[in-house]
Amino acid sequence: MLAVALVPVPSALAQDAANLQEREAAYTRTITQRADKILATLGLENTAKGTRVRDIIIQQYRSLRAIHDARDAQIKFAKQQTGEGKETADAQVKAAQDAAQAKLDKLHTEYLARLSAELSPEQVEKVKDGLTYGVVQVTYNAYLKLLPDLTGAQKRQIMAWLVEAREFAMDEGTSDEKHKVFGKYKGKINNYLSAAGYNLKEAEKNLRTSNPPASGAQAK
Repeated sequence: MLAVALVPVPSALAQDAANLQEREAAYTRTITQRADKILATLGLENTAKGTRVRDIIIQQYRSLRAIHDARDAQIKFAKQQTGEGKETADAQVKAAQDAAQAKLDKLHTEYLARLSAELSPEQVEKVKDGLTYGVVQVTYNAYLKLLPDLTGAQKRQIMAWLVEAREFAMDEGTSDEKHKVFGKYKGKINNYLSAAGYNLKEAEKNLRTSNPPASGAQAK
């Protein structure tokens, strides 16, 4: 009889561990690239300071993920407890959200303190913009283009709300969640402008009419 060599088959547990390790490595690469991209906007000449700032930003991404993941797991568990009743489940969801928000508020303050110890106020602003994809300035510029006759007071109010939105958006965990925060504030701004007599739909129509797409442009 021929001897058959037994080849050890990786257990499901070992495979799960390998998959987790790969996901973590991919996540580390992603947040490191994001941090490096933000760092490039700061113009830091001190290499040691640049390394410290990058590490602060990377750690912030990790800390945010930990809070969001724990909150989401608690919410998922609460919603699965159908026997507890909707009111009980809703209360548990609210408790998880409130606990997470308290942690996020504390983390937000500590994060800005660490950045401020290394960077100027202007550089901290650039970090905030980097964390939120520069949405503040892009959105502000869009309003100026849409409504060129905005008053100085209206411009200041729009910018103030966008900056406020950024403070909340930078604590969110995904791009979609960050944009949702800005979306809520854009609704607030639109209501403010409508109450001031601006017809946003008409303004958008006029802007499209005055800036038609190039004749050679084709939809892709």
